[in-house]
Amino acid sequence: MALSVPGYSPSFKKPPETLRLRRKRAQSLRVPGSPTTEPAARRAALAAGLPLRPFPAAAGTGNGTPCRRNPFARLDNRLPAAPEVPDEPRRGQQEAPGSVLGSNQEQDQLLEEKVPEQPRITELPTTLPVPFSETDIPSSECTELPVDWSIKTRLLFTSSQPFAWAEHLKAHEEARGLVQHCRATEVTLPQSVQDPRFSTELRCAFQQSLIYWLHPALPWLPLFPRIGADRKLVGKTSPWSNDETLQHVLMSDWSVSFTSVYNLLKTKLCPYFYICTYQFTVLFRAAGFAGSDVITAFISPTTRGLREAMKSEGIEFSLPLVSENAHKKKSSETSLGHGEEQAISDEDEEESFSWLEEMGVQDKIKKPDILSIKLRKEKHEVQMDHRPESVVLVKGINTFTLLNFLINLKSLVATSGPQAGLPPTLLSPVAFRGATMQMLKARSINVKTKALSGFQDQFSLEITGPIMPHCLHSVTTLLKSSQGGSFSAVLYTHEPTAVFNICPSVDGVMDKNAHMELANCGLHPKTRDQLSRIPLLGKSSLRHIEMSNYTYNWRS
Repeated sequence: MALSVPGYSPSFKKPPETLRLRRKRAQSLRVPGSPTTEPAARRAALAAGLPLRPFPAAAGTGNGTPCRRNPFARLDNRLPAAPEVPDEPRRGQQEAPGSVLGSNQEQDQLLEEKVPEQPRITELPTTLPVPFSETDIPSSECTELPVDWSIKTRLLFTSSQPFAWAEHLKAHEEARGLVQHCRATEVTLPQSVQDPRFSTELRCAFQQSLIYWLHPALPWLPLFPRIGADRKLVGKTSPWSNDETLQHVLMSDWSVSFTSVYNLLKTKLCPYFYICTYQFTVLFRAAGFAGSDVITAFISPTTRGLREAMKSEGIEFSLPLVSENAHKKKSSETSLGHGEEQAISDEDEEESFSWLEEMGVQDKIKKPDILSIKLRKEKHEVQMDHRPESVVLVKGINTFTLLNFLINLKSLVATSGPQAGLPPTLLSPVAFRGATMQMLKARSINVKTKALSGFQDQFSLEITGPIMPHCLHSVTTLLKSSQGGSFSAVLYTHEPTAVFNICPSVDGVMDKNAHMELANCGLHPKTRDQLSRIPLLGKSSLRHIEMSNYTYNWRS
């Protein structure tokens, strides 16, 4: 049964009386100073709990006449209104019995509403806070950046001072920068360069910091990054994809280059180099870097098949992140020893099948065999494949075994797809046999940004390409002098290489002679000192840098 409310009817029965009440209402609205009251029928309907929708009054009418609602709209489709004053429904209940309303009168009166109050507008702050992600790690102020062994794909520097000095180098400045790089010339700039546009030393040093060495060199193909690069290589010419003879020649040449750069690393004439394949990336570091007194090699990401193949070749390696998690788990356990835990685990396995014997169905249900138990134990190894936790660390003489393993590894090169038959990419800060000198791309951009007093000039410098750790340190050192110790930067990381920032286990105190022997590795002394420090970033990498008054603030 429908709820009965005095003065409220959804039907149309008495048009003459409705018209008469309309004229009466119009006369009452023309009375000056008369307050707009809520209809009694509406108050009665609200008191009965009927869902009614509030409608805004018409704006712009001089006499305050409320606007009609859409007759085709639903009455129950209303916005959540503010709670009304408790005594208004009581007044509506008192007035409703005494008012004799027609069936169409309340249909019009329900459409009338008071003019809603204008919402208060609060001023927004001029500077919005920068959101931090869950992995953002704010740092304290420091004069040096932490070492970052990941490869960057893009750097975007911004400053209030122009970067015009970084473009349009003269012929002799470009030639001098190339010679400085090949001869590993040390360039020391003052703390602040007065006029960077006319500083030849600054421009030549900037040219020197953008150089890197690459193998193979195919100008029509982007050879970095290689992981997930199939889309960029689709449609590119690759005459070796279906020619096995050409593939063999390319791999033989690549093996010679790989061996050459490893020998330079072994003799401490090369600080580090990268191998970028279509599945994983390898970082070789010379002894004396990252707090290690032996050669180290990181591989990330890996799969269980690759790790099993390395074991079968006799390569000793470790899983630093898995070992660290296991060590934490072991330290959290307090009471039971190893023997008691093993006994309890065996007892649990026996008790897990004892209930079958009690029910008499032990012969009908097949117990898991040794193979299924082994697969269950190895499940966690498969789950970490292609993840940062699968990073592999190889040390010492095992890196030479890893060299031969990678040269003979058939899965090192893709057999199908756009990268079929294409050897991995070798990246190094110094020259090696078969390498080609390459240059990072740099361009400056000037834009107008909003400020409190209008618009102000904002200058930016963008660097793209495979940006290795030594380049990041060299460029930030140059900008410290050219931009007056004030700039900010956004860093874009090649994510598979971010895990290279984990701290390897150090067996003992590093010999001081190991660091002194790196003087001929081709890096600036300050860059060499920075890369010799122990990494602190873990699985993360630098994402944002801000320098103010020659002091760094960074986030990872």
